[in-house]
Amino acid sequence: MKRIWILPTTLLLASAASSAWADAYLDQATAAVAKATASVTQWDGPTSGPQLQANKKIIFIASDMKNGGVQGVQEGLSEAAKAAGWKLETLDGGGSVKDQLASLNQAIAQKPDGIVIGGWNPNVAKIPLKKAIQQGIVLTAWHAVPEPGPIAKYNVFYNVTSDSNEVARIAAQYAVVQSGGKASVLIFTDSLYQIALDKANVMKEEIGKCSGCKVVEFIDTPLADTANRMPAMTFSLLQKYGDQFQYALAINDLYFDFMAPALKTAGKGGTHAPYSISAGDGSISAYQRIRSGGSQSATVPEPLKLHGWQLLEEFNRAFAKQPPSGYVTPAHLVTRDNITADGGASNLYDPQNDYQGHYKAIWGVK
Repeated sequence: MKRIWILPTTLLLASAASSAWADAYLDQATAAVAKATASVTQWDGPTSGPQLQANKKIIFIASDMKNGGVQGVQEGLSEAAKAAGWKLETLDGGGSVKDQLASLNQAIAQKPDGIVIGGWNPNVAKIPLKKAIQQGIVLTAWHAVPEPGPIAKYNVFYNVTSDSNEVARIAAQYAVVQSGGKASVLIFTDSLYQIALDKANVMKEEIGKCSGCKVVEFIDTPLADTANRMPAMTFSLLQKYGDQFQYALAINDLYFDFMAPALKTAGKGGTHAPYSISAGDGSISAYQRIRSGGSQSATVPEPLKLHGWQLLEEFNRAFAKQPPSGYVTPAHLVTRDNITADGGASNLYDPQNDYQGHYKAIWGVK
């Protein structure tokens, strides 16, 4: 039987290569975090497009106007419609499929030029959406599906949303950078929602690229029951993992609404581990926790008002028989260091890059 000898030099070279790769990944993550936390003063969206198509009527069908995200988008669209001289009507789907369908049928009956699917699943409305298209009504959407871009299946001209994978990636990279490449992480998701599971898997994959990091547990717990489950679960996880529970990565801020008080009671969080980082949504309570140095370190909000302006831009392109802009807003990470910039004082992410002026310049309005 032959023996294979591994020379010390070979081991040293392998170790050096591994170390260099780890350093390269940490450098890459650090650069990504620096870019995502920088103040947004430069416009990176479209700079040309069709002139404004005059006198259009559009209807925004909200999934639920009690939802802060939907409210923000509607507000931006309302500002844009006013600038364009278009008529905008908003119908509230009230958080139920029944009311969303009723609102859609009501909107179609009015024969508007366009309808926005405002944060609800078009799969529940295949027949009326088909009817809208047959009547020549243009469909756009916000958060109708996880991916930005046209939705061919429902003839939706453009779905405005951030890239959820990029959002998840930057949240995980922040944990890597803050820990100096030694993050010990628990991930929280809800497999009822495909987008939530996808985001969690992207975070898990990103942590896996860091040789000194590890995912301690991947926790699937329903968003709808966070108020009941999270306090007891937080105490249980602190007991189970102790110092290994360094970072909590969640698919959105809601988990931390109910984890934060439990961490405070246990004398954890804030300047002590575990540090909480969410891959969305930039809720008001998340902004408040981050600003106060409480038990949340970062969130990745969406520029809701900008998304509202983009919806009008996509409609204008459709009415002018032009292709969509293809614009996807880049992920922006909010931490205690940059929370005062880009709308943070008002507990929202509103880039200070004069997106309104750039869109108005494209449309030829003042």
